[in-house]
Amino acid sequence: MDRFYGRRRRWHRRLVLSTVLTLVASVLAVASATPAQAATTTTIDGRATGRVFDGVGAISGGGGNSRLLFDYPEPQRSQVLDYLFAPGYGAAVQLLKVEVGGDTNSTSGAEPSHEHTRGVIDCNRGYEWWLMEQAKARNPNIRLAALSWGAPGWVGNGNFWSTDMIDYLTAWLNCAKGHGLTIDYLGGWNERGYVKSWYENLKNTLNAKGYGNVKVVADDASNNWNVANDVVSDAAFARSVDVIGIHYICGYRSAQTTCPSSSNARASGKVIWASENGSDDYNTGAQALARGINRGYIDGKATAYLNWPLIAAITPNLPYPTMGVAHAPQPWSGWYSIGKNAWVMAHTTQFTAPGWRYIDSASGFLGGNRANGSYVTLKSTNSTDYSTIIETTQATASQTFTATVTGGLSTGAVHVWATNVNSNNPSAYLVRNLDITPSANGTFSLTLQPGYVYTLTTTTRGGKGTATSPGQSVMALPYADNFDGYDVGREAKYLQDQQGAFEITACGASRSGRCVRQMAAQAPINWANRSTPYALIGDIAWRNYAISTDALLEKPGSVELIGRAGTQKSFSPNAINAYYLRVSDTGVWSILRNNSNDGNRVTLASGTVSALGTNRWHTLGLSFSGNSISAVIDGRTVRTVTDGSYTAGMAGYGTSEGETAQFDNLFITAGPGASTPTT
Repeated sequence: MDRFYGRRRRWHRRLVLSTVLTLVASVLAVASATPAQAATTTTIDGRATGRVFDGVGAISGGGGNSRLLFDYPEPQRSQVLDYLFAPGYGAAVQLLKVEVGGDTNSTSGAEPSHEHTRGVIDCNRGYEWWLMEQAKARNPNIRLAALSWGAPGWVGNGNFWSTDMIDYLTAWLNCAKGHGLTIDYLGGWNERGYVKSWYENLKNTLNAKGYGNVKVVADDASNNWNVANDVVSDAAFARSVDVIGIHYICGYRSAQTTCPSSSNARASGKVIWASENGSDDYNTGAQALARGINRGYIDGKATAYLNWPLIAAITPNLPYPTMGVAHAPQPWSGWYSIGKNAWVMAHTTQFTAPGWRYIDSASGFLGGNRANGSYVTLKSTNSTDYSTIIETTQATASQTFTATVTGGLSTGAVHVWATNVNSNNPSAYLVRNLDITPSANGTFSLTLQPGYVYTLTTTTRGGKGTATSPGQSVMALPYADNFDGYDVGREAKYLQDQQGAFEITACGASRSGRCVRQMAAQAPINWANRSTPYALIGDIAWRNYAISTDALLEKPGSVELIGRAGTQKSFSPNAINAYYLRVSDTGVWSILRNNSNDGNRVTLASGTVSALGTNRWHTLGLSFSGNSISAVIDGRTVRTVTDGSYTAGMAGYGTSEGETAQFDNLFITAGPGASTPTT
């Protein structure tokens, strides 16, 4: 903490210089000689009322989208975390929702469970605990929420809406407590409906187990308000729900111009959240994000807005590879990029806090016309400070905004921050403009330009981080990992689970050291389309290379080496452009080609070797040179085939369903024309 705040003081010294340099240019954002197309006059009255603000934030999970951030080197990893969570530095996320891992693909990967098998709990698996800890270290006031996309297959014998699932979530809360984390909100099953009695049992269990502070969110449906109808009509169910949280209230991947809730939701007496939104590129989604944050409250009275996802820390062949507020796909190079979305989010998060209250009478559409833009005003908990956030993202001409401040709110200097969302120049984002001094009666005016987001605030917080990223590079070969350098339960460096859970364990069959083991012993409760377990590693630019590993089958089934893995179909991890060497315990092997269209694998060659058996180590290899693909089992090349469908891609491990296989001594070496640097 001391190191962090020391860094923050240094940031502020740099920010002062940055502010001086940009002040003259930035005043142009609020001045224009052209006639204004509309005028808005409002009163910002500290006595006026509105709903309590719960925060603007983002979602880590749903799934695997924060995975590679954990593997980033320092100082880049801390820089990205600062941009995400540090107050007055970047996105300043106020509300972080994380996935409760379930060993199943939940969009861009699978997140590991804390309880792969019944009763065997490890509270250090995965990276969401770490992420929440890092968020809290930077902003102790950040609020935390959790939601499941799936669960291990033992839960309820495949039935999510079971007592097992409630126990599973309670164990997860216990893990959070052990990490010193207080979870503020908990949901059910992401976008998969609801069972009223289950929510009632969940609420009762939370109260009985000492988690009465945890607010229950229902039901995280996608733009479907049926849960509000049941909250209004069923008193027992209503007592079990604290927050009505609905996804994409402005429409899925829409312009977010209209963001209604339902009359029953607004009349329910419950808090309303836009509990997932976005799914847009970290730069080009900025305009829609600006509209959605404001209009979610104006239209729907949603007091929280959660962007999906937080960050795109995944390789570019996976679904939704650039969504979020930041992009971090290359831990080997340290390259990252902070998106325009982060600065749009900052216009709200840096100048408000959860617990502030909206002023309904000082919120609406500019000139009474939503095409001109929107504005919302929030006041501090002691009704002294206020912030007004304005967006003119669809306006076509300048317009005047006039406000009169009264009712005990500060009539001091109004600090103006502006972002040109039509610009692709980061220097145009979150720029401090000249202050405005209200008149004696508390009135002030400014001219708004089209295509901007503004914050008008009496708070003195706010700032723009200065850390910069190194350049991009292809992941160098050769690459080797014997997995001995990790703690048990961790994920191997750069290895991204797509289905199942591949983590570090003690090696079997009397081998010393540590290995990677596939931990999901049965099919999970899926969220995406079903797939067998696999994990990917490396760079999509790799062309000609050889992958070798030791493998051990713990029970009858098969293991796979994956190569030249490329595009994966959205919500269908089984459908991915890739080649495979599959070998079973009986010695039956095959070279296979998959595709990202339908996931139907084509056999390019097959045969039989001596049975691999179980609990015995064997060495497998798969190599690529142009259109030539060779498979090696225990030092013998069993077949070379010719296929030119895929010319480059990642490596990986796979198993048959429920196979708890182990892998050790991974080697990936470059061949001629590898299209990658070598070390």
